[in-house]
Amino acid sequence: MAYKGMILAAGKGTRVRPITYTIPKPMIPILERPVMEFLVDLLRRHGITQIMVNVSHLAHQIENYFRDGQRFGVQIAYSFEGRIVEGELIGEALGSAGGMKRIQEFNEFHPFFDDTFVVLCGDALIDLDLTAAIRWHHQKRALATIVTKVVPWEEVSNYGVVVTDADHRIRSFQEKPSRQEARSNQINTGIYIFEPEIFEYIPSGQVYDLGSQLFPRLVEMELPFYALPMEFEWIDIGKVPDYWRTVQMVLQGQVPHVPIPGQQIRPGIYTGLNVAVDWSKVHVQGPVYIGGMTRIEPGVTIIGPAMIGPNCRICRDACVERSIIFEYSRLGEGVHLKDKLVFGRYCVDKSGATIDLQKAALDWLITDARCEEPAPVVPTRPGQ
Repeated sequence: MAYKGMILAAGKGTRVRPITYTIPKPMIPILERPVMEFLVDLLRRHGITQIMVNVSHLAHQIENYFRDGQRFGVQIAYSFEGRIVEGELIGEALGSAGGMKRIQEFNEFHPFFDDTFVVLCGDALIDLDLTAAIRWHHQKRALATIVTKVVPWEEVSNYGVVVTDADHRIRSFQEKPSRQEARSNQINTGIYIFEPEIFEYIPSGQVYDLGSQLFPRLVEMELPFYALPMEFEWIDIGKVPDYWRTVQMVLQGQVPHVPIPGQQIRPGIYTGLNVAVDWSKVHVQGPVYIGGMTRIEPGVTIIGPAMIGPNCRICRDACVERSIIFEYSRLGEGVHLKDKLVFGRYCVDKSGATIDLQKAALDWLITDARCEEPAPVVPTRPGQ
C-alpha cells in the first residue's frame, strides 16, 4: 500500500532568527541542501511519493525550489495559508492541525488523506525506518502515533516530553519540564502517523495546533493514541545553537546520511567549483567546506569545522574558526571570527546572541560580497 505524507512548513521559525527573516525554516541549508530535501528523500525511500506541504511564511522560496517534486522522485503539492494584499503574499498560518484539516477539506470529492499517512515537522534531520513505524502503528490499531526518542534525563528540559503507560499508550504531556519534574525521558520528535479518522477531532476553519490542542484532546477522550520509542538519527535544528551544532557535526562526518558536497581537494578540505585561492599562502585545517566562486586571499586562516558558502570573499589575514558563513558574505582584512554564524547583516554567536552589523556600525567588517569593486585584472605579459 502506498501511503501519503505531509511536511509541516508554514511556521515563521522565530527561534532560528535572524536566518528565517529571509529564508523559511525548511529551506535552511545543511551544506547547500535545504533541510526539507532530506525529509522528502526519507519519505521517498519508504515508498511515500505523494506529499502535501503547507506553506505560509516566504512560501514562494519553498515552492520555487521543490516545484512539483519530479526531480526528487516524488509528487508535491502546496497548501498556502494566508492571503494576498496588493499583490503581496501575507502568511497567516493555521497551526499544524489546522493546516492538515484545510488540505483534507479542500477536495470534498476525494479527500487527499484516504488511508494511513505520515506527518513530519520541517525542522529536523531524520533517518529512521518509517516502514517499521507504520507497521507498529497498525499492530496497535492506533488512531494516532507519535514517534519518540529517549534522551538523557539531563536534556529533557529542552523538549516536549511524552508520558505513557506500560502499553505505550499516551497519558499526558509535559512541555520542557525540569529534570526534577519530568515524568519521562521520551521526547516528541515531530514525526506523526495518523488515520484519516483523526479529522473528526480537528475543527474546521480555525487555527488549531497538534501539540497544544489536538493531542491533549485525544488523551482526554481516551482514544487509541500511542508513542513509539525508536532508536534513530534525529537532529533538531529548532534554534540557532542547534543549527550551528548540526553543521559542525555534518562537517565532522557524524551524520552518516548527509555527505559533504563538492570535491575533496586535500584531506578534510572540500570545495565547490572555481574557488580562487593560492593554497601555498593560506592555512586551512579541516574539516572545511568552501562554496563555489569564493575568493580566499593570502594570509587567511581557516580552522574547522567551518563552512564558507558560495560567492564569498575572505580578505587578507582574516581568520575563520569553527564558524558558518552564508553565501555572498565579505569578511574584511584581519577580521577574526570564532564560533560565529554570519548571515547577511547579522553575526550570531553559537549561543544565539545576535549582532546587527548595520546598527552596530560594523558592516565595514562584514558585508555583502556583491557590493565590492570587481577584482583587478591581472596584467598580461609583453607580447600577449
